Amino acid sequence: MKTSDFDYYLPEELIAQTPLQKRDTSRLLHLDRVTGEVEHKHFFDLPDYLREGDCLVLNDSRVLPARLIGRRETGGVIEVVLLKDKGNNVWECLTRPGKKTKPGTKLIFGEGELTALVTDSAEGGNKLLRFEYEGIFLEVLEQLGKMPLPPYIKIELQDQERYQTVYSREVGSAAAPTAGLHFTQELLDIIAK
Repeated sequence: MKTSDFDYYLPEELIAQTPLQKRDTSRLLHLDRVTGEVEHKHFFDLPDYLREGDCLVLNDSRVLPARLIGRRETGGVIEVVLLKDKGNNVWECLTRPGKKTKPGTKLIFGEGELTALVTDSAEGGNKLLRFEYEGIFLEVLEQLGKMPLPPYIKIELQDQERYQTVYSREVGSAAAPTAGLHFTQELLDIIAK
């Protein structure tokens, strides 16, 4: 099997650039595994397919504003996405352009309230960055960071809370559990009943 077996054409005009005002009005495709029948529904129809005793697992992680735009000390714009907290202010990160973030490179974010030193390369081309800042790291991120949107989303979100699920609690994700973005509290209440 090849990954190219899963390639398909998706017209750009069909890729939503902003979330729907009412989350659960998004489309839902239902495939009956027995008959092969396909139905075009809405996410608010989900309870029709659940039965008493079914288990619905929700990922309650909150998305960090983990995308940082900064510059190298020597000049040049750099983009960093925080992936994994390694402890002691060290994070595994995606960097772009990656070739410009060799170990020893110093990065500056904002007006210098956050800096980072590239300490090493990690598996898969990721980088290890040691951050320096005053205060609480999450508060600095709230000030300087942006939501790490998928590359096919070209419009910045005005309300970053729209990229969180309604049940998010535990800070730590680099990306939202996408299917979870369609739930509303009302829909969850119906499902619970």
